[in-house]
Amino acid sequence: MTAARTDARGLSADDVAQRVAAGAVNAMPDRSGRSVADIIRANVFTRINAILGVLFAIVAFTGSFINGLFGLLIVANSGIGIIQEVRAKRTLDKLAIVGQTRPRVRRDGEVRELAPDEVVLDDIIEIGAGDQIVVDGEVVEAVALDVDESLLTGEADPVDKDPGAQVLSGSFVVAGGGAYRATKVGADAYAAQLAAEASKFTLVSSELRSGIDQILRVITWLLIPAGVLTIVNQLFISQNGLRAALLGMVAALVPMVPEGLVLMTSIAFAVGVVRLGQRQCLVNELPAIEGLARVNVVCADKTGTLTENGMRLAEIRPVEQAPPVSPELVLAALAAHDPRPNASMLAIAEAAPTTPRWSPTAVEPFTSAKKWSGMSFRDDETGAGRGNWIIGAPDVLLDPASETASVAGELGATGLRILLLGRTDVAVDTEPEGAAAVPGHFVAVALVVLEQKVRPDARDTLEYFAEQRVAVKVISGDNARSVGAVAQSLGLGSPDTSVDARELPTDTEELAEVVEKGITFGRVRPDQKRAMVKALQSHDNTVAMTGDGVNDVLALKDADIGVAMGSGSSAARSVAQIVLLDNKFATLPYVVGEGRRVIGNIERVSNLFLTKTVYAVLLALFVGIGGVVGRIAGTDPLSYPFQPIHVTISAWFTIGIPAFVLSLAPNNERARRGFVRRVLLMAVPNGIIVGLAAFTTYVLVNPGGAGVQVGGDAVDLSPGQTQAATATLMTLIAVAVYVLAVVARPYTWWKVVLIAVSAGAYVIIFAWPFTQHLFKLDSSNWQMNSVALVSAAIGIAAVEAVSRIVPRVVAARDLRRHSAHVDDLHGTRSDR
Repeated sequence: MTAARTDARGLSADDVAQRVAAGAVNAMPDRSGRSVADIIRANVFTRINAILGVLFAIVAFTGSFINGLFGLLIVANSGIGIIQEVRAKRTLDKLAIVGQTRPRVRRDGEVRELAPDEVVLDDIIEIGAGDQIVVDGEVVEAVALDVDESLLTGEADPVDKDPGAQVLSGSFVVAGGGAYRATKVGADAYAAQLAAEASKFTLVSSELRSGIDQILRVITWLLIPAGVLTIVNQLFISQNGLRAALLGMVAALVPMVPEGLVLMTSIAFAVGVVRLGQRQCLVNELPAIEGLARVNVVCADKTGTLTENGMRLAEIRPVEQAPPVSPELVLAALAAHDPRPNASMLAIAEAAPTTPRWSPTAVEPFTSAKKWSGMSFRDDETGAGRGNWIIGAPDVLLDPASETASVAGELGATGLRILLLGRTDVAVDTEPEGAAAVPGHFVAVALVVLEQKVRPDARDTLEYFAEQRVAVKVISGDNARSVGAVAQSLGLGSPDTSVDARELPTDTEELAEVVEKGITFGRVRPDQKRAMVKALQSHDNTVAMTGDGVNDVLALKDADIGVAMGSGSSAARSVAQIVLLDNKFATLPYVVGEGRRVIGNIERVSNLFLTKTVYAVLLALFVGIGGVVGRIAGTDPLSYPFQPIHVTISAWFTIGIPAFVLSLAPNNERARRGFVRRVLLMAVPNGIIVGLAAFTTYVLVNPGGAGVQVGGDAVDLSPGQTQAATATLMTLIAVAVYVLAVVARPYTWWKVVLIAVSAGAYVIIFAWPFTQHLFKLDSSNWQMNSVALVSAAIGIAAVEAVSRIVPRVVAARDLRRHSAHVDDLHGTRSDR
C-alpha cells in the first residue's frame, strides 16, 4: 500500500481501491442484526418446535398419523415466523439506509457523502456541529472544534480538539468544525459497534419477552413429571399397552405447550415494525415498540417538533443609534461564513443583501450552554478590521433590567424568535473574564426578529396525547416566554406559566416536583434536559424524549424511549431508539398506538394460551392421581380421556385462529408493568375452572375399562370411551370458548362474529357425521351430553365470576400501592 496521504484533497480513486483490496475498509455488520439464515435457524430450532417434534415422533411410532396433526404446528410456527421476520428485516434495512449517518469524505479534491461502510483507512472526513465521529481518527483541521465523548467515557464536558488530537468513533461534535484522518476502521475502531447496535432488530431488554421465556421455562419442567405420571397411569395402571399409553401421554402433553404464544409475539412485533415502516418510522431497537406503549410523559423540543425547522427574517430592529457598520452587512457576513448554519442563520442568509468581502479572523461557534456565537472580521481589500460581532440570546447577553431586554421579552412573548446582534472590543475567541457572558465590553446593536411557523398537525398530536392521558412537556433552549407563547397557540400552557430553566433547582426530588407541575420550559441547557428526564423517571414515569439536535443527545440516551427526527443531527439519530424519517411529530401518536396494540394484544392472547396450559396440566394430574387412587381402591382404571387429535381440534377455534386475529386487532390501552402477574392472575383460575369442569364430566360419564383399543395397526378408543371423551371435550371446549369471549372484551361487531364463528365451527364438528368419524368423536349419547352441558354451564358461571372479581382485586391492590408510594413521597418531603 502507498504511503498515507494527508493533503487537503483526500485520497485518490487508486488509493481507495488499494485500501479496499487490502480490507482496510470500515466494514459494518448487517443493519438488522440477523441474516436470513439466522432468522430461519432461530425460527426452526426453537424449544417449542423441539417439544412438538419429539411428541410427533412418538405419535408416528404408534402409526396413528391422524393423531399427529398437531405436527403441522411446527411448519406453521416456523413458516409464519420466518415470513414475518424477513419482511420486517427488509423494511428495517430499507429505512436504515435512508436514516443512517452519511459522513462527508474528501476524495480527489471533492467532498462526497458516503455510507459509513465505504470509508477507508486514511480518508479525510469533514465534521461539524451535530456530526457523529464514525471511525477513530486524528484531527487535521480544527476551527474551535469541541467533541463530546460522554457516550464513551461518561465525562459530560466537551473536549477541545486541536490538529493532531485523537477522536474516537461514537463521540460527536458539539461546536465548531474541522476534518480528521481515519486511522482505525471497522473492527479496529474504539466504538465500532455503537451505531450498528443502535440499529439492530433486537428483542433484548423486554419485559414481555423475558416474561414469556420465564413462563416457558416453568412449563418445560412441568412436562417431565406430568408425562411420567401419565405414561405410568396409561401403561401400568390402565394397562393400555405401549402404543396406547404413548398416545395418551402425547394427548396429555400437547395442550400443555403454548405452541402459538412465541409465534404470536414474534408476528405482533414484526407486523409492528412493518406498519411503522410504512409511516417512515425507523425502529432502531424493537423493545422501543413495547416501551412506547408504557410512556406517560413525552418531553418534546419546540423547534423542529412543534414548529417547522424553517424560519423567516421578519425584522431587524436597531438598538444602537449609529453603529460603525450596517447590521444588515454584519448579519450577511456572519451567515456567509458559518460552515454549518442553523435554521436562524439560514433565514438570515436568505434575506441578506450582497455579502461583504470580509474574512473571519476569529471564530467562536454556537453552543447550547453559552447561547451565542461570534466572529471577528477584517476587510479583504483594505486589511482593516471590521469589528468583533456576537449574535445570541438577548436574555443571556443583556441586563434583564435594560430597556432592550424588556422589548426583546415582549416580542418573544408573542411567539417570535428574538436574537441580539452586538459588538465587543476584543476578539470573539477571547476568554470572558469572571462571570461575564461574553469577552470584553459588549454593546447591543440590533434585535433580529424571526418568525416561526407552527406545524399544522401539532395541535391534533397534542390533543391525542391529552386524550390518552400522556403528559407533554415542551423543553427548549429558546426564551421561556417565547416557548410558552408557541405552546399556548396550540392549547398548551401560557407565557406566564412557562418556566425559565436557569431558575430550576438542582436537587433531583425538587426538580421532579417542578417538572411534573410545569408544562413549558425555556433556556434549558443540555445537562438540564438530561437531569429533567432522570427526575421524571425517579417518580416512576416512563419518559419519551424527542429531539433533533446535538444538544438533545444525552437526554435521548437516558430517556426510556429516545425519538429523533430524520433531518436531525447524526449523533441524535444514532442514539435514538426510534427515528421519524418524515420529521413529523404527528407520526408519534401512531408509534405509541402501535406499541399499545402490540403489547395489549399479546397480553390478551397470552391469557388464552396459558389458560390451556393450566387446564392441560391439571387434567393430566387429576387423571394420573385418579388412576393411582382407583388402582389402590380396586375400582375401574381411569385412563386419559383424549387422543391427540381431540386436543388438537380443541385449540383450533378456542385459541389458534382467534389468537391470530386478536393479536393484530386495534388496542389503545396503555400498557402497564407486571405482565406475568396479570396474565397468571386470569389464566390460572380460568385454567383451573376449565380443568375441573372437564374432569368432573369425565368422572361422571366414565364407563370404565381400558381406554384405548389396539388392533393390528389401528389405535382407537372403545365406543363407550369415545362417547365419554366426546362429552368431556364438549365441556372443555364450551368453557374455553367462554374464556375467549371474556378475553375479547370490550366487544365490537367483528369480535362478536369471531366468537360466533368459533362456537359454530365446534357445533359442526360435533354434529356432522363426517367430522365425527374423522376426529374420532361420538355425540350420540345424550345422557353423557347432558352431564357435559351442566358441567359447562357451571364452569362458564365460574369464569364470569372470576372475570369480575380478579380485576377489582388487582385494581384495589394497585391503588393501595400507589397510595403508599404517595404517602412515602409526602413523608420524605415533610421530613426535609
